[in-house]
Amino acid sequence: MIAGSIGRLRGMLRKEFLQIGRDPSSIAIAFLLPAVLLLIFGYGVSLDARNVPLALVVEAPDANTQAFTAQFEHSRFFRPRYFQSIQQADRAMIARQVEGIVWLRADFSRQLQAGAAPIGVILNGVDANDARIITGYVQQIWANWIAARARAAGSPNPTPVSVEPRIWFNPAVRSRDYLVPGLIAIIMTLTGSLLTAMVIAREWERGTMEALMVTRVSIVEILIAKLIPYFILGMGGMAGSVAMAVWLFGVPLHGSIAVLAAASALFMLAALGTGLLISSFARNQFVAGQVAIITAFLPAFILSGFLFDIGSMPVAVQIPTHIIAARYFVAILQTLFLAGDVWTVILPNMAALAAMAVFFLGAARSIARKRLD
Repeated sequence: MIAGSIGRLRGMLRKEFLQIGRDPSSIAIAFLLPAVLLLIFGYGVSLDARNVPLALVVEAPDANTQAFTAQFEHSRFFRPRYFQSIQQADRAMIARQVEGIVWLRADFSRQLQAGAAPIGVILNGVDANDARIITGYVQQIWANWIAARARAAGSPNPTPVSVEPRIWFNPAVRSRDYLVPGLIAIIMTLTGSLLTAMVIAREWERGTMEALMVTRVSIVEILIAKLIPYFILGMGGMAGSVAMAVWLFGVPLHGSIAVLAAASALFMLAALGTGLLISSFARNQFVAGQVAIITAFLPAFILSGFLFDIGSMPVAVQIPTHIIAARYFVAILQTLFLAGDVWTVILPNMAALAAMAVFFLGAARSIARKRLD
């Protein structure tokens, strides 16, 4: 009996691999879709502010104002534009030609000599995140200029405390290094669920699933035969995504490849299990694809912590994040890429992924029935 089961399973696996070779859509989902999405999101999504158009209003130009505004001209964060009056700068910001205004009033140099020279900073607050980032950049430029001016004059540091920041794990402060590992988890959520959901739905549409139902193949053998080939394809897509992250986007990988492979395998089983569960209800490719996007991709995108900090969410929203597999995989990937093998983070999240893989695969097995209704 065991020999017969192994023989049937071997035949089913051969059928699946032949079907993959004849229908390249599965290969496209596993390899092409992740590559395209990673390119689009990797280059399109950024939390950095670069080349921000900034209005500089200097009412009384002199050596001091020129020295200060030169800091903006040499900064990679700003693209300054000069205006003669604050009214002109206001109109430019209302027209979204600039994102902020730095205003040096006519008495700037006189107040600077007196020891207090406030500058006016007006920012477009439509995008609150960009406004906070630009505020920090302007404050840093101002502080650096004041300190450099004091050193050039031979006077002591104007502030009693000297801050020397040290940034761990992402010293370049590149949002891409933080976002790309999370993107891999989000993209693998979509491709993993689509691989099994749409492929099985396609078989229902073509009538080949009905042919399987009248054979001696058990439902467990069918599920295993569907799982193994697409697990291999999914892991191949994962390997390609990691290669793109490291060699194309330049994201450092400080952790172990073996740990990354183990965590990816657990996550892929959970994602494929989700697809199998979807296929138990949806027997149409369009429906299966829509359900995969709504139930797997969108919750992962919003609630995984990839883009929005889970700790900043309301408690009522934080609770559902615990049933999102991507939440745990995002934490693992960001830790492995940026910090290394931090076991206090990796092990609990891997345990959660293992539990979710068991749950989804078990649910798919419980719901799947070898019948046509």
